[in-house]
Amino acid sequence: MFANIKNGQLAKRSFIYQKKKKLCESFLKILWNEGFIVGYKQSQTNADCTKIFLKYVNGRPAINNIKLITRPGRRVSYSIKQIWKIDSSKNFIIFSTNKGLKTIDSCKKLSIGGEPFIIIN
Repeated sequence: MFANIKNGQLAKRSFIYQKKKKLCESFLKILWNEGFIVGYKQSQTNADCTKIFLKYVNGRPAINNIKLITRPGRRVSYSIKQIWKIDSSKNFIIFSTNKGLKTIDSCKKLSIGGEPFIIIN
């Protein structure tokens, strides 16, 4: 999904289609709440696709760079002490915790660690 978003913004698309998955919907909810995308909805033509509306600020993509941290072959986990050492003003990080997907700020508020999925610059 992140590669589709990145490629769609490089091609200056206003929207892209993504196969509907529960995990992807959780990510999209966080991206929408943080203002990285305009919105998303279920496609009317195809029931198992989600239409994602991409956001641009002054003609430039809202998401400059998406970097995957955790991969199936290389798992990374951060404790709450390690999360507090990360500067959250420069990078936006989404963590997978035992309470679901959370942003770095909500992990700090709830004092929980987790597995970082992506960094958005």
